[in-house]
Parts: sequence; C-alpha cells; structure tokens
Amino acid sequence: MSFAGLILKNLFRQRVRTTLTVLGIAIGITTVVALGVITAGFKAASGEFVQAGGADFMVAQKGASDLTFSAVSEDDREAIAARPDVERSSGFLLDVADVGGNPYFFVFGYDAAELAREPLEVVGGRLLEPGATDEVVLGTEAAAELGKGVGDALELDGTRYEVVGVARSGDGWRDAGALAPLATVQANASKLNVVTGVHVTAAEGLDPREVAAAIEADLPELTAIVEVADYAEVDQGFKIMDAAELAISLLAVGIGAIGVMNTMIMSVFERTREIGVLRAVGWRGSRILRMVLLESLFLCLIAAALGVALGLLASRAVLLVPAVSTFLTPGYPPEVFVRALAVGVFVALVGAVYPAFRAVRLSPMEALRHE
Repeated sequence: MSFAGLILKNLFRQRVRTTLTVLGIAIGITTVVALGVITAGFKAASGEFVQAGGADFMVAQKGASDLTFSAVSEDDREAIAARPDVERSSGFLLDVADVGGNPYFFVFGYDAAELAREPLEVVGGRLLEPGATDEVVLGTEAAAELGKGVGDALELDGTRYEVVGVARSGDGWRDAGALAPLATVQANASKLNVVTGVHVTAAEGLDPREVAAAIEADLPELTAIVEVADYAEVDQGFKIMDAAELAISLLAVGIGAIGVMNTMIMSVFERTREIGVLRAVGWRGSRILRMVLLESLFLCLIAAALGVALGLLASRAVLLVPAVSTFLTPGYPPEVFVRALAVGVFVALVGAVYPAFRAVRLSPMEALRHE
C-alpha cells in the first residue's frame, strides 16, 4: 500500500468520528466565509456610495457611530459648496423608511438644483422640480421591487409622494432607494437644517486628497471619506464587522483544533501496536510524524472545501430576505477564501502537534506490548 493510501485508510477507519470532526470544522469555516462574503459586499456597496454621482469623496460628521447619525450643518454644507477648490457638491440627508415590508428602505433627501447637476440616467419621467415637496424619484431597483412607475403614489414616513421619475445612479444604495426633496425628508426625520453628508467633486486639475485634507483643516468637526478604508470614521459598524470576522476566525480555529486533536489522539491510541510494527520494520520517527500531520491536514482540507461551499450557499440564502437583497450584493474577494484555507491549515497543524509527537515518542517495544 502506498503512503497516501495508508493515510486515507487511517482516516476512514472510524467514519463516524471522522465525519463529525469534518462537520465541526466545516461549520466554523462556513461562518468565516459567509461573514467575509457579506462584509465584502457591504464594503463594496459603501465604496460605491462614497463616490456616488461621480464624486471624488464624501464629507460627513467626524466620529459618528453610524452614517445615519451623521449631521453636517447647512452652514458647513454651503461653505463646502462655495470653496474655490470644489467644482460640484451635493448634500444629502439619509433616512430609513418601512416600505412594502422592507424596514430598511433608503430615502435620500436632495436639493433639486444640486440633484440636477448629478450625472443620473433618467429612465422614465424626470427629476425633482425646485420647490416641490411631494415628489419622489425611485431608483431602478426600487421601482422594480415595489412595482411602481411614473405617476404612481408612494407613502414614505407618513408622507404621500407622487413618483415623478425613475433613475439609475450606478450605486446600489440609491438604485434601491428613493430620492425626495431635502426639506420634506428633513421634516420627516426631525433633522432640520442638517444633512447627513456631502458628496464633493474637486475642481479640475486638483488632487482630491489635497482638497479633502483642506476641508478637514478648515472644518475640523467634519471628516472626508476618500476610500472605503476611511468609512470607519463615520460608521463604527465597519470596525465591529472586522472585529467579528477576527473573533469568529479565532473561535473556529480553537474549536476546530480541539476536534482535530481529539480525533487524532484517538486514532494514534487505537493504532499504537501498528505504529510499533512500523517502527520495528524501519520507519523513522520523522515518517510517523509526517503521516499523522498529513492525516490531520487532509481531514481539515476536506472540511475547508465543505465549509467554503456551505458558506457560499449561506451568503446566497441571506439574499432571499428582501430587506437585505435590495442594498447588498455579496462580494467574493480572494482573501475570503485564502482566510478559509488558512483557518483549515492552521487547525490541522495545531490539532495534530500533540498526537504526532506522542506517536513519535512511542518506542517500538512499548508500542508492541500495548493491548
């Protein structure tokens, strides 16, 4: 029998124990993959919104626990718009409404004049008229989800609107939400004279990062979000998600390592005489060590493959919830799968260290006398 064949035979001697160990490790890896995919998708959607409407960056309140809690005063918004290093700015107020069974329907309040300067693709009707208070423009995905079109009525936060247009913005959040008059959204949200943030386009020829730094210097209560990594400055949820990913990965390693260690210790104990025979016929300790480590590694690689498959299925299952699917598209960056593989390999090594050295330390005579 070949060395690889012996490893496979050893693994499947106790099929039930091996299967349960694989499932235990796979469940941990499933959680790691599913959370990683969902987090990557959320970060991608947030990154799209940072540069919504072709903006170079977004300005919001520094230290806000969540973007919806950010408050930029009208004075600061006007000061940003008047800057010579700013070509275009669009202040928006983000509110969340319960519409059609979706409790997380995004409503964006905009000044009609600022909205008109954004490069939106109007696929039906028109944009907001200046001075209007009961008009709304639906994103393309929201219109399809709600079954609404131009001329239909839509109630948001107790206010009845007329759908005057359907537009595609190119970012998931606004395409899945609605654009409404700023004054109306401010009144409904009880946030008068403030906006959530301002999308800024730097003047031609200027470095957006330098413009962002200048705005932060002049308005120290605000922060500029130039890329997704900066988003944590106005949304602590990003830090929480990263911490959760790390915690779950460590938990998966810990639980998986205990399971692998238990399986491999039992396997080594049950094969004590066999290991003694192998040592007696000339197997070196290094080969015994390699055999146990490879058994553990193969076990964990099976679990990793199963965990990745289940994780992908779980992340797709989340999209069956309409409230989630409207603003979240799962992301599949390579680092998610590299992390899953790393967890599997690390679990294999940690879980097999003690059983492997126990097997190596057995003398042939001691092993052969074992009953």
